[in-house]
Amino acid sequence: MIYLLLNPLANNSRGETEARKWAEDNAVKCEFVSLLEIKDLKEFFDQLKPEDEVILTGGDGTLNCFANDTYGYEFKNPLYYVKCGSGNDFYNDNKHREVNGRLDLRPYLKNLPLITVNGIKRRFLNGIGYGLDGETCRVGDLQREKSDKPVNYSSIAIKLLLGGYKQKRAKVTVDGKTEEFENVWLASTMKGRFYGGGLMVAPDQDRFNEDNLVSSVTIHKKSRLGTLIRFPSLNKGEHVRKFDWCRVRTGHKVTVSFDEPCALQIDGDVVENVLTYTVETGV
Repeated sequence: MIYLLLNPLANNSRGETEARKWAEDNAVKCEFVSLLEIKDLKEFFDQLKPEDEVILTGGDGTLNCFANDTYGYEFKNPLYYVKCGSGNDFYNDNKHREVNGRLDLRPYLKNLPLITVNGIKRRFLNGIGYGLDGETCRVGDLQREKSDKPVNYSSIAIKLLLGGYKQKRAKVTVDGKTEEFENVWLASTMKGRFYGGGLMVAPDQDRFNEDNLVSSVTIHKKSRLGTLIRFPSLNKGEHVRKFDWCRVRTGHKVTVSFDEPCALQIDGDVVENVLTYTVETGV
């Protein structure tokens, strides 16, 4: 039996429609199961027969919840991922590894970094956005509550760049070495390369690197216009070559502190009023 796990809330509440369409288009005969109806995912997998397979559909938010709910579990059955979200940053980072439109998900659910923020401890697959990117997600969530129309995150980010976002002073500590920055736009920590619906924030980050390192990426510049002009370079990862604007370091433990509270996003999930966060690997 093939079980297809779907999230009806994914992709702006089109998750079930898109999952069923994928199965139909690919002639996959399966039993559809809503993730909202599974109380214990580990128990669900424990009850599978040896010959059963599972396909998980959804976007980055679905993946994050699944990864946290099953972290440390040893999957005995084949487990695949099929993209069905709006941003699909995890898929964009790993689509070169897919076979027949599917990714073997099991290797990606191991050795995930842990973020501690505002009393919350959570694993993540893609990255932490803090600053402009966190505020963009916060505003996007507010818009989604008021309308069923798709959220235009690029438009939100541009408006914040032009005046809605106040730049911060930041301390960024990587493996015990602290640097201070003025006029900070964002201070991210990355397990993968992408977040924000296709921004290649950490182009050199390898999620399977032998030392299990994450990348700390800080973008800082006083000029709003200069930042606006340069911002599209994040789409191709070219920003990391602009050394007067971007600082990248790798390590096992990253702590970021702002002088004023700001929103933060964990694989797209927003945490508000954050002054500091810490990411650790190998824990």
